[in-house]
Amino acid sequence: MPGVRLVQKVSSTRMFAKVAPHLVPALDRAVHRLTRGRVLLSAQMLPGLVLTARGARSGLERRTPLACMPERPAAGAAPDAVPREAAGGATETGWILVGSNFGRTDHPAWTANLLARPDAVINWKGEDIPVTARLLTGEERAAVWRTALAFWPPYAAYQARVDREIRLFRIVRRPVSAGAAGPDSAAGGSPPEIRPE
Repeated sequence: MPGVRLVQKVSSTRMFAKVAPHLVPALDRAVHRLTRGRVLLSAQMLPGLVLTARGARSGLERRTPLACMPERPAAGAAPDAVPREAAGGATETGWILVGSNFGRTDHPAWTANLLARPDAVINWKGEDIPVTARLLTGEERAAVWRTALAFWPPYAAYQARVDREIRLFRIVRRPVSAGAAGPDSAAGGSPPEIRPE
């Protein structure tokens, strides 16, 4: 698809890495808020979600729009191993988050937040889902990294520009305790203010 190739080429540039971290999340947050969680602008090109995690230092809720790679159950998986259908009819067993930070030198703040406090909430296709995050390492990370490069080739350009290893997280659904709210559950309430940490 020519449009996708053009976006991939542009998103691999250093100029994009300078501008995108300020522009893309701001647009995503505004559109997500205006549509009450139904639309995530960047998800028109890549699947996307909004991660709500507690700040590593502050403990305050932080909302971050992110591209993601949804994971679906393997063919022949046991029925009890497959979660209920998510909004939109697709069943995801988890999601991969790539801490590329658009190829900038530092790890994105949301990765430090998940390392410190792995329980979070994602908004996926308008549905709040409680999740637990796990940093991938070793062979598991290597296998997922290959999948990520096939999914979005510009990740290779991002990795080539930085000395750090780009962090990969697998997030999976977790049970919800009744009456809880925030990143520690998926219970309702008004959305927290969206601020980067």
